[in-house]
Amino acid sequence: MKHLLVKVLFVLLVSAGILTGCTEDEQAAMVQQAVAIESGEECHLCGMIITNYPGPKGQLFSKGIEGNLKFCSTRDMFAFIVDPENKHNVQQAFVHDMAVTPWDHPDEETYVDAREAWYVIGHSKQGAMGATLASFAKQEDARAFADAEGGEVLGFDQIDLQVLVNMTRGH
Repeated sequence: MKHLLVKVLFVLLVSAGILTGCTEDEQAAMVQQAVAIESGEECHLCGMIITNYPGPKGQLFSKGIEGNLKFCSTRDMFAFIVDPENKHNVQQAFVHDMAVTPWDHPDEETYVDAREAWYVIGHSKQGAMGATLASFAKQEDARAFADAEGGEVLGFDQIDLQVLVNMTRGH
């Protein structure tokens, strides 16, 4: 019995040490998750009512800003991310997996890690303010969407200001 108590105490102390050994950023990232977008909530970037528009939405957590920031489209989320003032402060980002949810009303249970997702630009579907990035958890789903709707498949790190500018120009 005494050995069991010692082992339990040891495990608890090690666990506490692991948690206290984490930086504040690591601890925050452990609890950062996408949440349901409520009716009437506004896009952090443009102020539009998020749920009034079709297409994938985005959410992110940024250093120095309380809570998660919600966006009416993946394009608006990326416009925030690529801004030099914000780029290095983004801690966690989420987008809808459009392979498993309807385009017109994305399901709030289908968010995936935006850094792991694949994106299709230049497709025929419209988002909140026109062209948007169709987001997918799997590259093969993004390719299938591009085959059906047109466009080019890109990874998270390939999306920069020039990609966004070209989207709005229709290139």
